[in-house]
Amino acid sequence: MTDFADTQDASGDAGAQAMRLAREVAVLGEDMGLPYIAVSADIGSPEPMCDPTGRPLAETLFRWIDPELAYWKDRAFALRSGYVRGARTCAEPFFHADKQIGSWRHIATLDGLAKTMRAEDYSVGAAIISPCHLPSGVIGAIVWATPEKGFPIRNVFDARAAEIHVLTLKFIATYHEFRGAGPTDLAVALTRREIQCLKWAAAGKTDHEIATIIGISQPTVRFHITNSSRKLGVSGRSQAVHRATTLGYIGGSAS
Repeated sequence: MTDFADTQDASGDAGAQAMRLAREVAVLGEDMGLPYIAVSADIGSPEPMCDPTGRPLAETLFRWIDPELAYWKDRAFALRSGYVRGARTCAEPFFHADKQIGSWRHIATLDGLAKTMRAEDYSVGAAIISPCHLPSGVIGAIVWATPEKGFPIRNVFDARAAEIHVLTLKFIATYHEFRGAGPTDLAVALTRREIQCLKWAAAGKTDHEIATIIGISQPTVRFHITNSSRKLGVSGRSQAVHRATTLGYIGGSAS
């Protein structure tokens, strides 16, 4: 494993902050007895997380149990990984060992996943998986693992889950700021009419139907949806609905 060269640290330097947090991720893994770490800033992208020089963190700071499993080079890995499947449907940390999956509460979306998981596929004895769902709709994740069978994963999880959750959020969010990925200004303010139009659009209503429901003209409906798209920094009705949903303007049941 290659040691990181110290980077210049400043409160406003997202790159330095991201690398400092990456080192905290590595230290936490050692402290927990889960020193093997896999990271992804965006499970929907094949691009690996890199340091400021462009080197993948998986080749420098972090290491995996099976040195032959270069998951960050495999563009189809996310489609096969049960850990990634879990991160897509669960926004809270969870653990996996002995064909069992659990968290700090019962999470129904993980029940079916447990039946399909095979830790031995990744040479894993036990692991903690910590997803990070960002307001932009991007999902990142960190996996801390060990090849040790019988590792007391439940005890470690119960003691460190809150710390894991916070560190994951800080690291993934800071890394995205450092890389300049995704929209930079999500602090938009939609009007009541814009939100009404988007909510009904999310429910599958046409412009004509929305106009009838809320008592405005059809061109005004189109104006509000177009204006909300501009504010949200997206193009088109469906993207505006998606972005408004991820930002909490539209309840999840509406879409």
